[in-house]
Amino acid sequence: MTEPTIEPVAPSETEDWLTSGVASIGAASLFSDLGHEMTTSVLPTFVTSTLHSGPGALGVIEGVADALVGAAKLAGGPLAAEPTGRARLVRGGYLGTALATGAVGLAGAVWQVAILRSVAWMSRGIRSPARDALLYSLVPTTAYGRASGLERAGDNLGAVGGPLLAALFVAVFGIRPALLIATIPGLLAAVAISVAAREAAKGVGASKGRKVLRYNLRELHQAGLTRVLTAPTLFELGNIAASLLILRATTLLHHGGRSIAAATSLAVLLYAAHNLSATGTALLAGRMIDRSGPRSAIAVAGATYLAGYGLFAAGPHSWGLLLLAFVLSGAGIGFGEPAESAAVAYVLPDRLRPNGFGLLGVVQGVGALTSSAVVGLLWANVSAVAGFTYAAAWMLGALLASPLLARPAR
Repeated sequence: MTEPTIEPVAPSETEDWLTSGVASIGAASLFSDLGHEMTTSVLPTFVTSTLHSGPGALGVIEGVADALVGAAKLAGGPLAAEPTGRARLVRGGYLGTALATGAVGLAGAVWQVAILRSVAWMSRGIRSPARDALLYSLVPTTAYGRASGLERAGDNLGAVGGPLLAALFVAVFGIRPALLIATIPGLLAAVAISVAAREAAKGVGASKGRKVLRYNLRELHQAGLTRVLTAPTLFELGNIAASLLILRATTLLHHGGRSIAAATSLAVLLYAAHNLSATGTALLAGRMIDRSGPRSAIAVAGATYLAGYGLFAAGPHSWGLLLLAFVLSGAGIGFGEPAESAAVAYVLPDRLRPNGFGLLGVVQGVGALTSSAVVGLLWANVSAVAGFTYAAAWMLGALLASPLLARPAR
């Protein structure tokens, strides 16, 4: 099989790609992430202090929920191939995420948290292929990187505000009310995505969509998707849940007379810096991808994650070094996620993209289940150092496999 290529086209500063629909997708990602990152920021303390569980349970909860995202994306791929159903699917997915995320605040046991987290993440997963298909149908090929970077930047910017709002609401109202308030931005996301759905519907025209749900695995393989997914697979096997990073920071900061409440608040603020780093680097990654393809972005992602995990494994008690660890890990997300999405969009025609995004979701979900669960269990039964070293090894593999992504034609 020949290696998939893309034509290198220099991005135009005046190119008309940033439409109201594209902007609304970015806004939907911002609001949705604002809501569920409020929950993510508080969840480690809620599970360990309020519900009296440990890092092993947290890792399994996050890993299973992330795996269900992948399964939901696999189902959402064929469903998103039909244009009319695509709009309903994406609206319902955002709504389901909002309601289940906020309901975590009502949980009285760890198993209830696991169920609600899973429902929220399944809703998040089933909408993702539809959202990505909407996004790439609204922009020219030469703007795939920037469109993907903008959507990821909105997602990560919401993840900046989420921890900050969580810290504020926990201080003013307490942990459970803060979790319940997380429903509101999720509902705003459902409103925002409707704008993109309406804009995309204008371009459907004579396209009738497909009535039979098919995965088209042979066609996806022939188009080069198997090769393209190699580096993302390795990347996702090392991409652990953010809640474990927060728990590691909280544990290290609970030192030298600092209370657990103060350590939690400081860790949440450091996590906000992680997401701010991801926001800025996602925009940089978008331009990098449009100029030279996604392989350089995934290589940078693997390298920055390696450095960040190395610091988390070293276990410094200094908030400054932990800040650096969060910033480096955030850069890994910022460069990695747009590269994965754009790589799939480049190699597949429009009719196959929803299925391609669904399979990418499976890769992300299985990787998340493996990474978060294994790191959590290694942490609980061996040491935190063993867990973060395990994750770093997979990021090294992603860095080495980056040449397998689509290469610009010379």
